[in-house]
Amino acid sequence: MSSAATGAKPGGLFGNRFFQTILLSNVLLQIGIWVRNFAILMYVTDMTNSDPVAIALIYVAEFLPIFLFSFIGGTFADRWRPKRTMIWSDFLSALSVFVVLATLAAGVWQMIFFATLVSSILSQFSQPSAMRMFKIHLRPDQLQQAMAFFQSMVAIFMVGGPSLGIWMYHEFGINDSIAVMGVAFLLSAAVLIRLPETPSGRETGGEAAVPGAPQQAGSFWKELAEGFRYVWRSPVLRTLGLTFALAGIGVGMVQPLGVFVVTEKLGKTKEFLQFLMMVNGVAMLIGGGLMAALSRRILPQKLLALGMFVGAVTTLGIGLSEQIWLTLALQFIGGLSFPAIHIGISTMILRWSDESIVGRVNGVLNPMFMGMMVVMIATGGSLKAWFPIEVLYAASALAMVLGTAALATIFKHQPPEQATAQAVQGMPSH
Repeated sequence: MSSAATGAKPGGLFGNRFFQTILLSNVLLQIGIWVRNFAILMYVTDMTNSDPVAIALIYVAEFLPIFLFSFIGGTFADRWRPKRTMIWSDFLSALSVFVVLATLAAGVWQMIFFATLVSSILSQFSQPSAMRMFKIHLRPDQLQQAMAFFQSMVAIFMVGGPSLGIWMYHEFGINDSIAVMGVAFLLSAAVLIRLPETPSGRETGGEAAVPGAPQQAGSFWKELAEGFRYVWRSPVLRTLGLTFALAGIGVGMVQPLGVFVVTEKLGKTKEFLQFLMMVNGVAMLIGGGLMAALSRRILPQKLLALGMFVGAVTTLGIGLSEQIWLTLALQFIGGLSFPAIHIGISTMILRWSDESIVGRVNGVLNPMFMGMMVVMIATGGSLKAWFPIEVLYAASALAMVLGTAALATIFKHQPPEQATAQAVQGMPSH
C-alpha cells in the first residue's frame, strides 16, 4: 500500500505535518492537565482541611470516565472524523473550564470537580481519535519511534508538572490556574486545525475491513460488540488484554505503598517520597530517549516484555531493600524501563488493529489496565493491614512476571503489514 493511500508521509518523523501538530497540541494539553491536577488538589485540600473523601473524589472524577466512556468513546472515534472529534473535545473542555470559573466567582467551589470530570470524559473520545490518525498518517516503521518521543514528553511533565501546578496555585490562586487550564485547551484546539483531513472509519470502508464483519456499517451497539470480537479473534490482542490486566494489578498494588517504603523500610519521613518520584521521572525521561533510538530494532511485544520483566525485578528489590542508595538505584532502573511498557503497548494496538477499528480496540483494552489498577489502588491500603510490605511487592512482581510469560507466547508474531511484506518477498518471480 502506498503512503499516499494510507495518508502517511514518505519523509522523516519530524517532517510529518501530522506529527508536528499532534506533538505541539499535546504539550499544551499536558500544561493544562498538570496545572489542573495539582492546582485543584491544593485547592480542595485547603477548602476541606485535607478531607480524604473530597481528595478521593478528584481521582474518581479523573478515572471513573475511563470505565464508563472508554468503550463508547472508542466506538464513536471510529464512526466520526478524528480531526473534528479532537478539536471539539478540546474546545468543549475549554468551555467547561470557563463555566467552572464563572461558578467559582459566584462562590460555588464544589463545581471544581466538574472541570476534571468533563475533560476526562472528553479525552475518552479524543485519545482514540488520535490513535486512528497515528495509524493513518505515519508509516508502520515510524509508529514505535513516535510513541517513544511521546513517552519522553510525558516524562518531562511528570518531572516538572507537579511543581508547575503547585507554583501556579500558590502564586496566582485557583482562578488564574483554572484560566490557564482553559486557555491551554483552547490553544490546543486551535493548533489541531492544522491536522490533515482524515475520513471516518465508515468512509474508509468501516466494518468491511474487519475480518468476518458485515460489509455495511451497523448500529452503534453492533459496532461496539465488533470491537470485543475483533480483540478476541486476534491472538496478539487477546494476549495483550491479559497482559494489560496483569500489569494493572502489579502497578496498582504498590501505587499507594510508596510512603510505607520510605517510612518503614528506609526510616525516612514521608517527604522523602518526592525524591524517589523525582529519580523515577528523570529515569523515565532518559529511558524515553533510549527507546526512541532502539525502538526500530525491537518488536513491540519484546519491548513490552523487557519493560515488564525489568519492572518486576526492580519492584521486588524495592520491597526488600532497606538501603537508601539501593532503593534509589532500583527506582532509577525501573524508570528507565517504564517507557518500554508504554511504547510497546501503544505500538501493538496500532500495528495489530485495522485503521477502521483501532478506536474500539483501544476502548476495549485500556479499561483492562485502568480497571485492575484502580481496584488494586483502592484495596492496597487494606491489604497493607493484613500483609507485610515485602509480600505485597513480591505479589506485584509476580503479576508482572506472569505478564511477561504471556507475552513470550507471541514473540514470533509479526505485525500484519510486515508479515505480508515478507510473504510477498518470498514469492517466486515470473
